[in-house]
Amino acid sequence: MTTIRELKATARARSGKGAARAERCAGRVPAVIYGAKQAPITISLEYDEIKARIFAGRFLTTVFDIQLDGQKHRVIPRDYQLDPVRDFPIHVDFQRLVSGQKVRVEVPIHVTKAEASPGVKRGGAINIVEHTLALLCPPEAIPTAIDIDLTGLDINQSVHLGNIALPDGVVPASKDENPTLVTIVAPSGFKEEAPAATAATAAPAAAAKAPAAAAAKAPAAAAKAPAGKK
Repeated sequence: MTTIRELKATARARSGKGAARAERCAGRVPAVIYGAKQAPITISLEYDEIKARIFAGRFLTTVFDIQLDGQKHRVIPRDYQLDPVRDFPIHVDFQRLVSGQKVRVEVPIHVTKAEASPGVKRGGAINIVEHTLALLCPPEAIPTAIDIDLTGLDINQSVHLGNIALPDGVVPASKDENPTLVTIVAPSGFKEEAPAATAATAAPAAAAKAPAAAAAKAPAAAAKAPAGKK
């Protein structure tokens, strides 16, 4: 089950750049709640609290109950803006959540048990092709991450979306039905080792064939000699 976090907000009577600037000067962060076929609500949030939430990680996959004028609004963050110079939050967008409706989220991919991968033991590198996975989830069942077990994965082998089990009620949002998520890449020089070994084994074989070929040519030369003396 998804953990529901709480946020306290105050309503903003005015919208627009001037009103948002005034909120920031007062030590608050302007925000908006939209969606579910309802009118948008302009709000402001306490600066320190929302900054801590954003920089704690997984902000865009966290469900919040926003307390506003005695009412509770269940939402999920859809976007936030940071000051390009000082890197502090200056605006947040929240989407209302409707019971029974799935929400699209980008969930991070984590690899586990790399020590149990034969490919990694042989010097292969873990290549995470997709760092996040687009999923459609019930709001109460948003996973914090998708774990991919590398046990048994060898060099040049991959894990695809179809190889992993998603939580109940969670389905891929991507149009690609079976994208590659993780693969084990061969180490430098790995492909060159096989031809070198083949050349080394080919030399004794060629040497063994040489006497046989010479022996086969000798009778033929002896048979031609009398014909040349006539």
